[in-house]
Amino acid sequence: MLLENELALCIADAYPVSEGHSLVIPRRHGADWLELHQPEWNAVVELLKLRREQLRAQDATISGWNVGLNSGEAAGQTVFHAHWHLIPRRTGDDKSPRGGVRGVIKGKQHY
Repeated sequence: MLLENELALCIADAYPVSEGHSLVIPRRHGADWLELHQPEWNAVVELLKLRREQLRAQDATISGWNVGLNSGEAAGQTVFHAHWHLIPRRTGDDKSPRGGVRGVIKGKQHY
C-alpha cells in the first residue's frame, strides 16, 4: 500500500502502463463509481492528489497525467470494484499522445 485514508487506499498497478502507475480504490465495495457517496469521492480525490505530489517529487521527468476509470464491461472494466488509474506521462512516451483517453477506441484518438 502506498497511501491510505479512512475511506480509500492507493496501490501500485500490477500491470503498469508507465512507471508510477497507481490505483486509488474506495474501501467500500461498489462496482461503479456512481455508487459512491460524496465523502468517498473526497477521499479518492485526496489520495489522487497526494500520490501525484509524491510522484512529482520522485521523478522530474513526469510532464503530464492521465486519470481514468473503466465503468462496465463494454468500457473495459475487468475488476468490478470502482478504482481510479493515475498514470504519469513523460514527454516522448508516445509519439502522438494528442487525444489522450480518446485512444480507448481505435481510430478515435486523432481529430
